[in-house]
Amino acid sequence: MSLNLKTLLLGAAASALLAGQALAEKIIIGHFGNPTPMQLLSTTDELAQATGWEIEWRKFDAGTDVIAAMASGDVVLSELGSSPVAIGTSSGLDIQLIAYSDVIGKAESLIARADAGIASVADLKGKTVAVPIGSTAHYSLMGALQHEGLGEADVNILGMKPDDIAAAWGQGTIDAAWIWQPVQSEILKTGTLVIGADQTAEWGFPTYDGWVVDRAFAEANADKVVAFLKAVDRVNGMYLADPAAWTADSAEVKALAAATGADPAQVPGILEGFTFLPMTTQVADTWLGSAAPQIKVTAEFLKGAGRIDTTLDDYSAFVNPSYAAAAAQ
Repeated sequence: MSLNLKTLLLGAAASALLAGQALAEKIIIGHFGNPTPMQLLSTTDELAQATGWEIEWRKFDAGTDVIAAMASGDVVLSELGSSPVAIGTSSGLDIQLIAYSDVIGKAESLIARADAGIASVADLKGKTVAVPIGSTAHYSLMGALQHEGLGEADVNILGMKPDDIAAAWGQGTIDAAWIWQPVQSEILKTGTLVIGADQTAEWGFPTYDGWVVDRAFAEANADKVVAFLKAVDRVNGMYLADPAAWTADSAEVKALAAATGADPAQVPGILEGFTFLPMTTQVADTWLGSAAPQIKVTAEFLKGAGRIDTTLDDYSAFVNPSYAAAAAQ
């Protein structure tokens, strides 16, 4: 082969590679930074290979921030808590719940200062409690108060972002907080866990982090959305196959810690605070099959609490289990 021909072929190959890279669609995937199995996907190119996407993983502090980002079109696929799902869909945000990232248990809990005299939810009367407004934690707090016969007027509720909660705790300006990791572990050093979202779920106020997608984007990229859910299902399956193997010194936990900034020693306990559902389970009537009525229940609760102005008669247009069903095959 002549030098000129070899140079020409190499140039053509390089041009083709560059063209392929240029055609790769850039998308932002939103998440909350929890050290859950799906974070493993941010540490390799597996998802990029499966979808052809050029991916930026963007951490959000609260669901209200996700709603704003999706409304602007900046983010098309993200984790979103059950309460913000109800808020966003009630306001007309054109998204669909396509799967569950996790079901929340003690991963979100009420933590009280050791010297605040708070041993139960009833003890919150007259106390100052911080929580990210509009979040699943906020919904759990409101549900717990209702269960105990308390109104929001009985408690001084301060809306704060997680980092601000940590700062306020350090300054001694709040008595308690309903919050998630990593702030939860930080304030537990001088506080006690009063109740978790697993208990409020038993009282009729379940919460979850779902995967939501812009409707038009999903319709135009159905095969890639399915590939994304398959990848999520695979890493969740790795954990579910042997949770006890995910110890602080395991490769998986070290990878999660590196990806999220979590303390490896705390990750196994954090994982225990969530329930991860296989796609085959998610498509059942008890989960995605009943998601629309549950969104309505959440929305009606939020309206009654004065957090949103309107609700819809039917939320079924905002739930699409077909992607999870395809991923489960």
